[in-house]
Amino acid sequence: MNNQTYNQIVSFIWSIADDCLRDVYVRGKYRDVILPMTVIRRLDAVLEPTKEAVLQMKDSLDKAGVVNQTAALCNVAEQAFCNSSPFTLKDLKSRAKQQQLKSDFISYLDGFSPNVQEILEKFKFRNQIDTMIEADILGAVIEKFVSPKINLSPNPILDDKGEIQVPGLDNHTMGVIFEELIRKFNEENNEEAGEHFTPRDVVELMADITFLPVADKIKDAPYLVYDGACGTGGMLTIADERLHQLAKEHNKSITTYLYGQEINPETFAITKADLLIKGEAIQDDNVAYGSTLSNDGFPTYNFDFMLSNPPYGKSWKTDLERLGGKSDISDTRFIVSHGGEPEFQMIPRSSDGQMLFLANKISKMKHDTELGSRIVEVHNGSSLFTGDAGQGESNLRRYIIENDWLEAIIALPENMFYNTGIATYIWIVTNRKAQDRRGMVQLINATGLKSPLRKNLGNKNCEFTPEIRKQISDMLINFEQNEQSKIFDNEEFGYHKITVERPLRLSMNLAKESLERFEEICKQQKETSLISVIYVVAEKLQYTTINDFNLFLKELGKIAAELNVKISTKRLNLIKNSLTEIDENAEKVIKKIHKLGKIEANPLYGLYNTTVDGKECIVEYEPNGNLRDTEQIPLLHEGGIKQFFQDEVLSFVPDAWIEKSKTLIGYEINFSKYFYKPVKHRNLDEIKAEIYKLESETDGLLEQIIGRRER
Repeated sequence: MNNQTYNQIVSFIWSIADDCLRDVYVRGKYRDVILPMTVIRRLDAVLEPTKEAVLQMKDSLDKAGVVNQTAALCNVAEQAFCNSSPFTLKDLKSRAKQQQLKSDFISYLDGFSPNVQEILEKFKFRNQIDTMIEADILGAVIEKFVSPKINLSPNPILDDKGEIQVPGLDNHTMGVIFEELIRKFNEENNEEAGEHFTPRDVVELMADITFLPVADKIKDAPYLVYDGACGTGGMLTIADERLHQLAKEHNKSITTYLYGQEINPETFAITKADLLIKGEAIQDDNVAYGSTLSNDGFPTYNFDFMLSNPPYGKSWKTDLERLGGKSDISDTRFIVSHGGEPEFQMIPRSSDGQMLFLANKISKMKHDTELGSRIVEVHNGSSLFTGDAGQGESNLRRYIIENDWLEAIIALPENMFYNTGIATYIWIVTNRKAQDRRGMVQLINATGLKSPLRKNLGNKNCEFTPEIRKQISDMLINFEQNEQSKIFDNEEFGYHKITVERPLRLSMNLAKESLERFEEICKQQKETSLISVIYVVAEKLQYTTINDFNLFLKELGKIAAELNVKISTKRLNLIKNSLTEIDENAEKVIKKIHKLGKIEANPLYGLYNTTVDGKECIVEYEPNGNLRDTEQIPLLHEGGIKQFFQDEVLSFVPDAWIEKSKTLIGYEINFSKYFYKPVKHRNLDEIKAEIYKLESETDGLLEQIIGRRER
């Protein structure tokens, strides 16, 4: 294999599983050996050139009685990690006795520095050693991994003439190999094929749109890059390479620090190994293990650039419980002060926590630098519209847009990802919008910009070529209107959600038959004192059905006072439920009466000028819950709420009003609304012509099938 490709390497490693593990492990457990051994061989290959020097240094340190040797040995190894055992993997392949092999292999693993020990622990790889020894396959596995047929080292293998026989593997390609192995293992287990990583072409696009718009603002400075759902670390790696490339093109000298968090132990270990080899893990805690939502690994950090493809459509109920439950959650990443609300909640439903990853990144933006922060994150379509006004998802959209942080959203083609064919969108958020972008949001429809794959990878059947990536990036940077790029005011996506009330209208049935039924109910409810009161009121109102409940209440109050019977809310509800019925021809039931001068009349919000008992006053009416409705009014509606209500509501129901206390602001982004192109229907002539054509083509066909009919 003189020109090894990642596909060839993946195939070779996959063959190791089939050749060595088949009769020992079920296929679903191959990963427990193959993934950690791939990482171990990669680390081993990186350390090979300095192995002798490390052993010499260790001998010197041992003689000098130095206890803590890790830093000195890593320095000699020229890596952020080291192995102080006397062995390399190649040394172990020739062990004839299994127990000696076991002892030496454990000694070899123990020789790794503490940061690698954490990786081995997350893989739980030591649990596999006894199984492989008992089955006599450990030596065969090691021999396969050190085969000259593949090279997992970053350095090329040279022939006797010094020419490259097998090229080395850079971190980018090694990352692709890890991801492809995981994808294949997950497919074998019928698991989510792309749960832990994002296709490289999508990551490269994300890196482009993260850095290209601000390439001319990059300075000679350190930059912090963060991924809160880092999977195998591919997004961090590509972002780092892209940022350094752009800095070099602009003659800038930068230092990057990569930070990530991952909840899956297997992918966490791969990320940790990848960054170790890159030299980024000199800081011990730059990759955190655990849930970003309930156990933030970097609560005090702020970052310059943040990229992620968080899990979507996945429950975060466990995290919610750890945070105290929806009613007691107090995490300042998800509850902020905004719009006059000191506790503005951005907590979505427990069935899908994807938007919380975006809220987490927003809480980590830098506000005191010229560049600020840029966030690029992938979401599915529900991020655009799920959640009603006042609910968590809508509140987060509102928080972002009203702070003027949403730069753009890019709609991607379907079937771009390994594990899903659904529509996905890239959100671009920044607290340092360019001057010409302020107050506006750009929507880019890239659903038709794709190149087909020769062979599907899971659900993925297309990709972004470099030319397509440039086309999308140019649309973002140029900030111009065209068929695929639309620009809107921030308020375009906002709306008022109003609650429309209509008055309760009740008629009272005071006929004797109705009173007899009421008497029985009062006895059952042990409210017999009400019976005499109602009979007196009914007699005064002549035992008829009256359509003015307010008149009834007035008389009820007088008689109850005379008979010294208190009319509690419970008793009043008993009367309502037993003797009244909703009647659209009845008078409106008055809820509250205000004196003139105490409050201003405002029919729009249910405060009406009227006369009660000969006195002018302002009243509020009791709403009829059965007639309650809601309306969504765009923030940009001409004339605002008042004009909309007059045109669209009062024209049809003149007695309606708005319950002001229930008015909410919501935000949603409807891509289809802005990019939908109706299908052009054929005219009648075209349809007719096609029918005639079909008729002529089938002429005589029926006779051929069933034979000519006899006459």
